Amino acid sequence: MNHELNLFGVYVAPFVGDLLFAAVIFFILRGLLARARLSTRVWHPALFELCLFVFVLSATVYLP
Repeated sequence: MNHELNLFGVYVAPFVGDLLFAAVIFFILRGLLARARLSTRVWHPALFELCLFVFVLSATVYLP
């Protein structure tokens, strides 16, 4: 069962934990891809990073 998390009296949805975990993975992948200079090879780097974050977030939510 999913219940809200109580952080210092503020109720937070469990999805926030998924967002934070996905953000950590995203920033690691972003650094690796920047080191590989991938941003020069994609058409729209900001759109590519948005899609990458959505992919990582959906993978963290759907995979156990």
